[in-house]
Amino acid sequence: MAPVLRCREVAKGFGGVPVLTGVSLDLEPGTVTALAGENGAGKSTLLKIASGQYRADRGGVELNGRELHGGSVTDAHRAGVAIVPQELASIPDLTVYENLFVGRELRRFGFLDRRAMIMAARQALAEFGVEIPVTARMRSLPVGLQQIVEIVKATRSHSGGSAGATVLLLDEPTSAISEREVEQLYLVVRRLRDQGVAMIYTTHKMAEIRALADRVVVLRDGNLILDSAIDDVDDDAIVTAMIGRELGTLFPELEPVPESASGPVLEVSGLRVAGAAEPIGLSVRRGEILGLAGLVGAGRTELLEAIFGTRRTTAGTIMINSRPVRRGAPAEAIRHGLALVPEDRKLNGAILGMSVLDNGTLPRLRQFSVAGWLRGRARVGAVGEAMRSVGLRSRGLGQEVGTLSGGNQQKVVLARWLTGHIDVLLLDEPTSGVDVGARSEIYRIVADLAAAGVAVIMASSDMPEILGLSHRALVLRRGAVVGELDRAELSGPDAQARIFALAADLPSESHDQNRGPE
Repeated sequence: MAPVLRCREVAKGFGGVPVLTGVSLDLEPGTVTALAGENGAGKSTLLKIASGQYRADRGGVELNGRELHGGSVTDAHRAGVAIVPQELASIPDLTVYENLFVGRELRRFGFLDRRAMIMAARQALAEFGVEIPVTARMRSLPVGLQQIVEIVKATRSHSGGSAGATVLLLDEPTSAISEREVEQLYLVVRRLRDQGVAMIYTTHKMAEIRALADRVVVLRDGNLILDSAIDDVDDDAIVTAMIGRELGTLFPELEPVPESASGPVLEVSGLRVAGAAEPIGLSVRRGEILGLAGLVGAGRTELLEAIFGTRRTTAGTIMINSRPVRRGAPAEAIRHGLALVPEDRKLNGAILGMSVLDNGTLPRLRQFSVAGWLRGRARVGAVGEAMRSVGLRSRGLGQEVGTLSGGNQQKVVLARWLTGHIDVLLLDEPTSGVDVGARSEIYRIVADLAAAGVAVIMASSDMPEILGLSHRALVLRRGAVVGELDRAELSGPDAQARIFALAADLPSESHDQNRGPE
């Protein structure tokens, strides 16, 4: 089959630094090409060149044999190339149908034909099996549905029924959406493939590559390292191509929990969290990594926030080193050695427009100030040492956090707690939006902290993460603990099935055997 889009020896650099060094690839109609690679590999730059946002320094892009004018988004869009960027370009205060027709509104007798646009919008969304009230404001929709609206806008013409783009470029489309929204996105991508649309889908998640791709292309340091049909390559080869070395095992060898750590460093009893089915209790020992597993809405995030004090609770006790910690008081929790790395680092974890140094200072401003003045030398020394301990790759402490890769942003959010003593580390989705190489580094950091005596509670929707990095795991459902697995059980062949059965309340022998107290 003749390629619909062809990139020929595309090269691009910024400020004398090469980002792409002669990348060539072809896209065939009705196929999904997974474009994989670590952050900084050149994936987004290639998409921006193909969609006309950037002009290549060398090489070019052809659509159906016709050369696209580099640096012209309009030319690329008219030719049938559309991109849905990682940062969505929808207009929050306009309705769904107005976003679908922005810039190509339907008119009748010179006036906006809103009725026709509403009907066409409903038809276009229905073709993808998506039920969204088209008169709702975009800001009222979950991010996943906003993303689907952007995809529909890119691939349908203003008439609602005839095809728009023949090439669709999706840049990290699942980086900010829930598991349920991911499944809906998959359905939309598969329908587009069936309609003959050629797609590039950038990701660093192996599960997504296996679920959707017909072909996988891997970039590393601006070079094309791998181009293969998905059935002809295994996961290890893809990961090795991405990071440039044999990964061996993604997870470090866990040190056993010290025998001396007999008593819990953190003990939670009868904690009533708003929305939870029943009070919750748990404990974690020094040097132990306790995983929290469960489906979307199971209450993992809510539990961590309740322990830290940022979510309302109505009853219960929290003890650290046998000392009570007042509920709903994050500052007191921090003074007792409690630290939280939240799920959304861009919203709650870091201030992206501030420097590494300023972000690293935030949790302990009192420690680094005298009479309201920051102690410059003290904080530079402490923050610098903390960032070195996690292997942060940056241009220095003055670099804005928003300009770092996802993995390095996460390292900043984690390392800033290391400027002082911590006894308990709460991790919520610690590798969300992090590429596989940085993910392995973060696992090593967490394992090293546990080996040094920190008690860790890790909430994760990534099942291999729970199985590979936990000494023990609790399964949550509707905010309640419904099962517990120790390290031996987590290493068993049926561990994943047992956790899912507990999380989904499925009848099974393993479910009955491992169900927690009601």
